Amino acid sequence: MSRFNLTRRGLIKTSAGAAAGLSLPTYLRAQDSGFTNAPTGDTVTLGFNVPQSGPYADEGADELRAFELAVEHLNGEGDGGMLQTFSSQALEGTGILGKRVEFVTGDTQTKSDAARASARSMIEKDGAIMVSGGSSSGVAVAVQALCQEAGIIFMAGLTHSNDTTGKDRKANGFRHFFNSYMSGAALAPILIDQYGADRKAYHLTADYNWGYTTEEAMVSSTEALGWETVNSVKTPLTQTDFSSYIAPVLNSGADVLVLNHYGGNMVNSLTNAVQFGLREAEANGKQFEIVVPLYSELMARGAGENIAGILGSQNWDWKLENQLGERYIGTNAFVQSFGEKYGFPPSQAAHTCYVQTLLYADAVARAGSFQPCAVVEALEGFEFDGLGNGPTLYRAEDHQCFKDVVVVRGKENPENEFDLVEIVEVTPTDQVTYEPDHPQFAGGSLGSCNNGA
Repeated sequence: MSRFNLTRRGLIKTSAGAAAGLSLPTYLRAQDSGFTNAPTGDTVTLGFNVPQSGPYADEGADELRAFELAVEHLNGEGDGGMLQTFSSQALEGTGILGKRVEFVTGDTQTKSDAARASARSMIEKDGAIMVSGGSSSGVAVAVQALCQEAGIIFMAGLTHSNDTTGKDRKANGFRHFFNSYMSGAALAPILIDQYGADRKAYHLTADYNWGYTTEEAMVSSTEALGWETVNSVKTPLTQTDFSSYIAPVLNSGADVLVLNHYGGNMVNSLTNAVQFGLREAEANGKQFEIVVPLYSELMARGAGENIAGILGSQNWDWKLENQLGERYIGTNAFVQSFGEKYGFPPSQAAHTCYVQTLLYADAVARAGSFQPCAVVEALEGFEFDGLGNGPTLYRAEDHQCFKDVVVVRGKENPENEFDLVEIVEVTPTDQVTYEPDHPQFAGGSLGSCNNGA
């Protein structure tokens, strides 16, 4: 039995899985096992692939903290965290199927090629049976494809582009984090309520797939409610000074700047926008506004006082359970564990990576097997609760989680450096749910799951 005093509520559901996939080259086949990297000893190895350098390194550092904490809890160490609140009763703090959990790490550098290389090393050299992590959708799409080819489960970390569970979806890949469409659907009504329907928007957009789908989602959602888009400009992911991109905005006819930037890019572009006086400016007889569709407490800390009043969306917030009650049970258990270990509250990146690790382990436990196709079957259509987001579904058709979306705003007078955003509204799941063949997700197919051998 577990050493934890668990208080769980049962809510478990699975649906039919997929067939076995293609075979691998001999050097990747697990001997006498039937699937790649089948654990044969007393341990099982997970691969945590995060940006330890590059513009998203702060997110990556918090992801690694969460992964380490999840492994401790799976192995029966610490206070158990969300094992105490998770609605599934399959995990008892005894490892995964009795095997002690070990892990290896890699640096994605926020670059797709580097991320694939480190993930391949984890699979081929370290024997990782599951890969997770990342804070870039370009990285997520690349690593997900590699894991599909290798017969490894990929539990995506922080990836927000529609493509991850849209045109680039894979049967061996699963995303807990919300997506661009959901941000647009949740944010647009709030923006119209706060700023009015007669607005003209100028978009600065990170030049890769996350930026493209976030811009598309925001344009579609806001234009449907009356906004006009006057311009859209792509910016390199490696950009650090956005002054040359900000300068033309005030003469463009726009009265809203939408920053489709994340991590250090967003901190720098928002800072430049404030330095250019956009926060105090007027245009078209209105107060000029800035919107950041996706941001985190970590980014708010980097932006400092510039984040005050900025509307955006989050996958999760560490204050949810305290402010909105038991629907978001699990939040406080995770915040307490993380805070005691590291001395500050976790970010949404930390939360989703911790949850993905537990969800993988739980699926293995419920399936009674590490075989990838058995794990896929256990996760498809799985409904769960108690992991901080309220009732959640891992939809079988695209392996996307559906749950409430948090709309936030930077606090005008924060009490401390860890409480920089306030929850404006939690948008219910049905308002951000879409059909699997929605145009913003068109062109993708899961294909068949791949056991790798």
